[in-house]
Amino acid sequence: MKLWLERMIIGFTRGMNLRSKILILYGLILLLPTLVLGGGAIYLVIRSFHHSYLVTLDETVRQTARNVDFAKQSYDLLAVRTATDGELIARLEREYMDMPEIVDTVNYVDRTFLITSRYLPGIADFRIYHTNETLVQDGQLLWRPEERMLAGRDERSWYNDAMKSSSPLQWSNARDNPKQIVITRKIISASGNVLGMVYILLNYDAVFGELLDHPFNGDGSLYIVDESRRILAASDKARIGSLMLSKEWPDAGEDGDEAGVYDLTQVKELLITKPLSSHWNVVALVHMKYMGSQNRTVLYLIVGITLFFLLLSIFLMMTIVKNIVRRIRKLGSRMSDLSRGEFEVNVRNHEKDEVGELENMFNSMSERLGKLVEGITRAGLKEKEQAFKALQAQVNPHFIYNSLSLIRWRALDVQDSEQIVIIDALTTFYRLALNNKISVIRIREELEHVKAYLDIQQLRYPDRIQIEWDIDSSVLDFYTIKTVLQPIVENCYLHGAITRRKNAVIRISVSREGGNIRMSVYDNGQGIPGDILSAIEEGTHVGKGNGFGTSNIKERLALYFGENGTFTMESAAGEWTLVSIVFPVCPEQPIIRREQ
Repeated sequence: MKLWLERMIIGFTRGMNLRSKILILYGLILLLPTLVLGGGAIYLVIRSFHHSYLVTLDETVRQTARNVDFAKQSYDLLAVRTATDGELIARLEREYMDMPEIVDTVNYVDRTFLITSRYLPGIADFRIYHTNETLVQDGQLLWRPEERMLAGRDERSWYNDAMKSSSPLQWSNARDNPKQIVITRKIISASGNVLGMVYILLNYDAVFGELLDHPFNGDGSLYIVDESRRILAASDKARIGSLMLSKEWPDAGEDGDEAGVYDLTQVKELLITKPLSSHWNVVALVHMKYMGSQNRTVLYLIVGITLFFLLLSIFLMMTIVKNIVRRIRKLGSRMSDLSRGEFEVNVRNHEKDEVGELENMFNSMSERLGKLVEGITRAGLKEKEQAFKALQAQVNPHFIYNSLSLIRWRALDVQDSEQIVIIDALTTFYRLALNNKISVIRIREELEHVKAYLDIQQLRYPDRIQIEWDIDSSVLDFYTIKTVLQPIVENCYLHGAITRRKNAVIRISVSREGGNIRMSVYDNGQGIPGDILSAIEEGTHVGKGNGFGTSNIKERLALYFGENGTFTMESAAGEWTLVSIVFPVCPEQPIIRREQ
């Protein structure tokens, strides 16, 4: 009888919303206990809605903070890689004596950074400022600070203020346009001298517009606050540039005027703050709908009356509330699973009331979160792979091949055998270096690439360097990452000063050690001091000795082999340097690992 009555009541009220259920129960009973029962159910539902709303808001703000952090790191990486380019630093330090050297530097800057400046969306302007009086400004990428206007400021005034900043990397709003953001990064030499400034002008809508557009369905606001507590971006654009004052940062407005401070210390709305890895914060201000003293007073009164009539109305109350509480607890359990990263969870739903709508919203949210996390993972892998390809795609391969072929025919006409050898070596070298369709090759091809480079250098420095090869022929058909040895050999010439050594030797060895391949390059050049060697291994050295090749090789080894791929450097200052690369034996082509 009891079970039949419960099924009948649940079936009768299944198609109604919560308000209708309470009204029907009140109409059937026509007694005060019915009102108490409805009030108790309302209290439980409101409390559950409130809790679910807070969890959803917190997760939404957390996800927004991750997206903002990801976007910021992408543009930071672009600015840092440009400002720490070893060749750019060397050219900005140089004193130019004739026009061909200047033209060569301008061409290098345009060729290297013009494509880089278009790599990320939303870049409205990209400049490299310098103060080298012997180097021109070409009006495209190279500039010198003068009296021109730049983002609402005098160029020279902006440059001097940026130089005085203690931080090498800065984000700020353009003074003349709140819809633009300025990124500056100091270009610092190995000796610590500031040589210039990287200037990037971003379109606000392309970088933060979508993330901050109409948050919380119009029931709140989002703010991106930098390390100085100044609002850099906001859904309320009138607040951009103001200092934010809140309970967490009570001293943020001490140095700002009253008109430029946004005071949130007395605001009663919900304030959520999520810190970013760069000392920024994402701040959410949400208007709460289910909090108020009047509602709490009514709910407390209903609870008291419910307790008084508990014995009389226990059956009806348990029948309705048990179903609601069971579903809410089930939803809460699924939310706990979601907070642990299990995005495939969902709630089976057959009801059409408010809790049913919440279950549908939860199912939709978990599905979207899962897709978003997967998309971010794929985007991170794609970004790393595209970064490597972008560095290889800066020169048109067909143009170089055709040019070399033309020069070779001319050399054959005049029977210049030495020039033919150089051209053949260049052709072999660029055939692999400019092929951006492959990332892994056989060890045999990698050694041919290195040999072509060394043939060119031997012709350039005849009889100065002895090249020794120690190659295990059994490993030649295994696979390796493309261009891992050539940058190391090139460092022997660029940084090891091997050409100035008597009895100079470069020894290249490739051998198998169990399940691993070891590639080594030894030279008796000038070596590397211990402090610089430690900084290179830790990735903190920004001078000429680090270069892009070392960090690039480490990143690619980790990308393809994880912890199984290692890069080590040993050196004695003034005597020798030994660089070793170890990775697993690969009879088949390795692929990029997803666990990054």
